[in-house]
Amino acid sequence: MIEYSDIDPEKCEFILIGNKTDIPPGERIFIDVNGEPIVIFNIAGELFAIADICSHDNNPLGEGELDKFEIICPRHGARFDVRSGKALSLPAVIDIPSYPVRTEKDEIWIGIP
Repeated sequence: MIEYSDIDPEKCEFILIGNKTDIPPGERIFIDVNGEPIVIFNIAGELFAIADICSHDNNPLGEGELDKFEIICPRHGARFDVRSGKALSLPAVIDIPSYPVRTEKDEIWIGIP
């Protein structure tokens, strides 16, 4: 399994996914890259991207409530850090992918290993 939070951004293929105006602060968008569901968050002007899947039950995670930098799974309450994908509470024990995000001018690019 790839440890996504440790991926070297220089070894990623960066894909243009939109414009910064597409994700105002406090909002999120859902995208699909090569069949993988991804959610991108704008938290206080900083962008973070994680897989839109809970490692506990393989269901969508992105609609969960945000608590600072933690997303809470809407079904069973597992918490993940959106900055790294790290599982923070039971029932999840496996981290989820997190992807590097770059902005160039007003464009948003996501890095795929």
